[in-house]
Amino acid sequence: MNTKNTYNLYDELDDFDLDEKGHARHPHRNPKKLPRSEQEFLHKQDDSASGFKFTYKAARFESWWLLDSLGGFYEHQWISDVLRRVKGGKEASVYQCRAGTAILVGGLAAAKVYRPRMLRNLKNDAAYREGRTDLDDEGRHIIRDGDLHAMRKRTAYGEELRHTSWIAHEFTSLQALHDAGADVPEAYAMQKNAILMGYVGDGVGCAPTLSEVSLDRAEASALFERVLRNLDILLANRRVHGDLSAYNILYWEGDITLIDFPQVVDVDGNRNAFKIFERDVARVCEYFSRQGVRADARKLARDLWQAHGYQTRQEVDVRLLDADDPKDRAAWQTQERVR
Repeated sequence: MNTKNTYNLYDELDDFDLDEKGHARHPHRNPKKLPRSEQEFLHKQDDSASGFKFTYKAARFESWWLLDSLGGFYEHQWISDVLRRVKGGKEASVYQCRAGTAILVGGLAAAKVYRPRMLRNLKNDAAYREGRTDLDDEGRHIIRDGDLHAMRKRTAYGEELRHTSWIAHEFTSLQALHDAGADVPEAYAMQKNAILMGYVGDGVGCAPTLSEVSLDRAEASALFERVLRNLDILLANRRVHGDLSAYNILYWEGDITLIDFPQVVDVDGNRNAFKIFERDVARVCEYFSRQGVRADARKLARDLWQAHGYQTRQEVDVRLLDADDPKDRAAWQTQERVR
């Protein structure tokens, strides 16, 4: 089933319902007359149904996907209920959950649920994956020759492994950075399509991002220093966020929380690491400059980077450069000349 057909089926699945026997039915189409690939996809969703009933009134296909993605958290008592969706996105959605006894009775947790692999575009992630060891659904290094071969050949199974590895890097990074004292959510558990983590917000909704908040200069200055401290912790743990901006920093009651780490970059193995880090710093500085905090983003990035003994001269992937930026064009031309 090609990507276009999959997208169409994804949209249409919300028109399907389940009869009293748990079989899919549709007001205008007979599921038995669907193409075989679509029948298999639909059947897989039926099989995911279980006794897990949650408060959130999800659309039919969304409900199936939540059961499949979060059922393990429920079975292991990490969560007891899904209350509401608090954030939607192209890559993943975040749900407010009632924490189970394995975390804290009566508390809240956030479940980040990725969209089905076939509906996500992982073609442009090579610049971030470079130098990273692929991980399985338990966060362990993938070492089986068959698995590695499938990933190199980009088979359907290999793509599933790549999808899982992408999520596992976010999970393991959250764990490591939280232990190191960074302002990131505590990661509790991981399934093949979801991460369960600490919740930032209240019973009504999650915390807003910095991009939605205007700060007075004094608070902005303090939070800017806090972000720099977090960047320093990331570098100390040989990581670069890879997509940091005011859209990936939550603000709640005067505190910040950095989120969204699937594209985290390895400082040692990625030749684009400094360029990506420099971009992260520039985006952060852009936001805080609008709040009255001035900083030289390029100098700041270089100073932070070199403080950890890293070299700033690295080969840069052309995919990370802006053709309209004279400095980026000059950097690429210089790199080509010295090859």
